[in-house]
Parts: sequence; structure tokens; C-alpha cells
Amino acid sequence: QVRLVESGGGLVQAGGSLRLSCAASGSIFNFNVMGWYRQAPGNERELVARITRGGSTNYGDSAKGRFTISRDAAKNTVYLQMNSLKPEDTAVYYCNLVYGGWQYNYWGQGTQVTVSS
Repeated sequence: QVRLVESGGGLVQAGGSLRLSCAASGSIFNFNVMGWYRQAPGNERELVARITRGGSTNYGDSAKGRFTISRDAAKNTVYLQMNSLKPEDTAVYYCNLVYGGWQYNYWGQGTQVTVSS
């Protein structure tokens, strides 16, 4: 059973920073990609950032230049450093893991990020 444990969400003022962590455990083989998505009320879930096995990264437009994703392969953990946060970054942030040759797709329970103006 694969488990994703997210941490680091919370309340921050505009212009501040937060660091999200997502630790994966269980029988993970043929890791493909791990990343973060977010969903604000009334909106669809959107890509924030993701990182592949080879270290390639992709960012959603809203994250470019402000957020940085990184991975500690030994710990099966990804981090999302979020700087210069804006009220529009307020959302539930979900960790996502794809492995097994793109066969398996897991989601974390989500962590709330709230940015006050």
C-alpha cells in the first residue's frame, strides 16, 4: 500500500513563503513522476509543479519564477518551496505520485495553503 504524507501548509501573509513536503512510502517501483497540484474552490485542479525520475521539472504558469520543486530520492520525498505568495495561491495543494511505468497514480489527502492580503 502506497501512502503519501503531506505537510507544510498553513496561513501566510502575501509576499511570504511556505515549504510543502510530501513523503511517499510503500512498494514504489519504476518511479515516473511526483509533484503538486492545487485546487481552489470553484476551480479545477491544476498543475503547480512536478519532477521526473531524471530530475526534469515542469511548472504551471502561476508557479514559474516563484516556486521551486525538488526531490530527495533516498527519502522518496518531494518539496515545494513557494516564495512571493499571493492571495490567489490560496488553495488545497495535493501531492501526486505516478509510478510502475505510468500504471499507478496516487494522490495525497491535500494540505491547505491560505495567503492573506
